[in-house]
Amino acid sequence: FKMCPGRVISKLLCSGEKEVDLAVQSAKAAFKIWSQMSGMERSRVLLEAARIIREQREEIATLETINNGKSIFEARVDIDISWQCLEYYAGLAGSLAGEHVQLPGGSFGYTRREPLGVCVGIGAWNYPFQIACWKSAPALACGNAMVFKPSPFTPISVVRLAEIFTEAGVPKGLFNVVQGGVATGQFLCHHPDVAKISFTGSVPTGIKIMEMAAKGIKPVTLELGGKSPLIIFSDCALENAVNGALMANFLTQGEVCCNGTRVFVERKILDVFTKEVVKRTQKIKIGDPLLEDTRMGALINRPHLDRVQGFIKQAKEQGAEVLCGGDLYVPDDPKLKNGYYMRPCVLGNCTDDMTCVKEEIFGPVMSILPFDTEEEVVERANNTKFGLAGGVFTRDIQKAHRVVAALKAGMCFINNYNISPVELPFGGYKASGFGRENGRAAIEYYSQLKTVCVEMGDVESVF
Repeated sequence: FKMCPGRVISKLLCSGEKEVDLAVQSAKAAFKIWSQMSGMERSRVLLEAARIIREQREEIATLETINNGKSIFEARVDIDISWQCLEYYAGLAGSLAGEHVQLPGGSFGYTRREPLGVCVGIGAWNYPFQIACWKSAPALACGNAMVFKPSPFTPISVVRLAEIFTEAGVPKGLFNVVQGGVATGQFLCHHPDVAKISFTGSVPTGIKIMEMAAKGIKPVTLELGGKSPLIIFSDCALENAVNGALMANFLTQGEVCCNGTRVFVERKILDVFTKEVVKRTQKIKIGDPLLEDTRMGALINRPHLDRVQGFIKQAKEQGAEVLCGGDLYVPDDPKLKNGYYMRPCVLGNCTDDMTCVKEEIFGPVMSILPFDTEEEVVERANNTKFGLAGGVFTRDIQKAHRVVAALKAGMCFINNYNISPVELPFGGYKASGFGRENGRAAIEYYSQLKTVCVEMGDVESVF
């Protein structure tokens, strides 16, 4: 593989209504086999898929870097999280069960935890392989089948996941991939044999998916956008807080939904914190994402790069100060001259009413805002339509727990940021969506309960 930004690396046909129907029918047939297997049988297959991913980590990570543009360093982490996710749900598959309830007179009731059927996964382009694993692992562990549509900007690595599931021994068609954009997604959402839809992406698209699902009364999981607050108190460990701010803003070129892009800094340490963040940001190595020392690769495409640049231009017009970066970057390597690179940007002199502070930029742009009191910063942090994540840096553990309890966000971090252990549920409040991925919580969204009442005596009729 060689990194040549702007070059077409493959062409895929979009799946039309006919192809979507074939994929769903294939998954439906596989579901009949898979759903009748025991949890332990499903567990062994998922463990085998995890083993293959782990052994092919380097190959898949390289594929993902070419697919998305993120650094190979980050892509390896994504692949590790992916196989860990499969291992985690393999471990849960054999333990999925209902409960027995004793009723009067020797009668009893019990519940059965049953799969939903054919589930649809619609992924985003920032974590293509990882998101596909986050959705498919709990779905398959619960006994479902899945038809997955990756973003048309990153269509490749999910196809490899489908091959891996087949190699691991899932029934043919259990995990199907369809390619395409809006039209393909609409065919999936409207299909009468689809039981559930799980979507990761933008708020406007999430609204449309929810509307389409409503017509078929299909349950949905929506993991949407964010404009998350990162709160830095003056009693923090400064170096740790700076590291956290970088992690909260510049992973995957800033194209991360839960990024803490509103960085609230207590005024006492505003200058020293800002100075250190700018210094560290300017040292981030940009360039060929396949090189070991690269820490920031290319943005996903030209329109998105232009959009991020537009936010920075607007921020300057509204009074924000560009403390570093924000301009286009042209690497020395002539092969990379057409790449969608920009220098990571730190904005100072920001206020809560600026567009760069209110809207999700989805690029490497950090906005720094001063605050004076805990009460004030919590109110400002919550003054957003989003509620995906939030972070706090402080040495005062009581204050840390008090603040995260007050934040209206589904994923909170204390003295760290943007870590994604598969054991913990992930999802948002408010316009950031609902439902959860990962952890035991995801089982609830990929299964349904059946209640059975058993009468051990004679039926007493009131008629």
